[in-house]
Amino acid sequence: MSLTARVSLPPHPVVQALHAEWTKLRTVAGPIWLLAGVVALTVAVGAAAAGAAQCQSATCGIDPAKVSFTGIYLGQAAVAVAGVLAIGNEYSTGMITLSLTAMPRRLTWFFAKAGVLTAPVLIASALAVAGSALAGLLILPGRGFTPAHGYASLTAGTDLRAAAGAVVYLTLIALLSLGVAAAVRDSAAAIGLVLGVLYLFPIVASLVSDATLARRLQQIGPMSAGLDVQAMIGVNSLSLTPWQGLGVVAIWTAGALLLGALVLKSRDA
Repeated sequence: MSLTARVSLPPHPVVQALHAEWTKLRTVAGPIWLLAGVVALTVAVGAAAAGAAQCQSATCGIDPAKVSFTGIYLGQAAVAVAGVLAIGNEYSTGMITLSLTAMPRRLTWFFAKAGVLTAPVLIASALAVAGSALAGLLILPGRGFTPAHGYASLTAGTDLRAAAGAVVYLTLIALLSLGVAAAVRDSAAAIGLVLGVLYLFPIVASLVSDATLARRLQQIGPMSAGLDVQAMIGVNSLSLTPWQGLGVVAIWTAGALLLGALVLKSRDA
């Protein structure tokens, strides 16, 4: 009788890297609590903004989607911190040396970390946006956002685009932050740099007197361009279309990830 030997092949390096990064993420409480804070902060601020909004006529000019999703302006900061700490903690604790020893393929390790980060951030973003949208649905009609004042149902197609775009926006911000942290290798510096990139463009655009320059700053800034995806009214007056604005954020994210990958590949840990 012959016995057939079973050959057990080792897992693919990508699978190994994904498993290792997922194990790190789920066994450390910090990232989960931080993402839970993103949900709570975004929904709470959005609900407060909806409660403070008031529309008495068809010409009040207030965008209900932007009101509902006001919390994203603050929630994105927490998402950025989560993205930075996903790799910044490895450098601050010295774990980076062990990680790269266990997974010598640096780019495989880096993009596995990006992939593992994407899943929980996507879930947290979806919960945050869904909670904010629900708060808007419950609160805004009582504040005058009704068909009588020119507002359709908050479940219209434009609102669904605003919600889906907001989820994608927050996820892209997390990945952008991961790339910046990989390039800078210092959590505090990376957080300051990401928040500066997010908030500086709209601040400067509001201060400059040149309308053309202000519009250009709004077009290239990741936050000012990306959050245009939320717009339900006044879309034709935006500096970019909603999806073009989200594309600007995608370009920033791709650039940050590429820079982080190049630094990780070319420099010692």
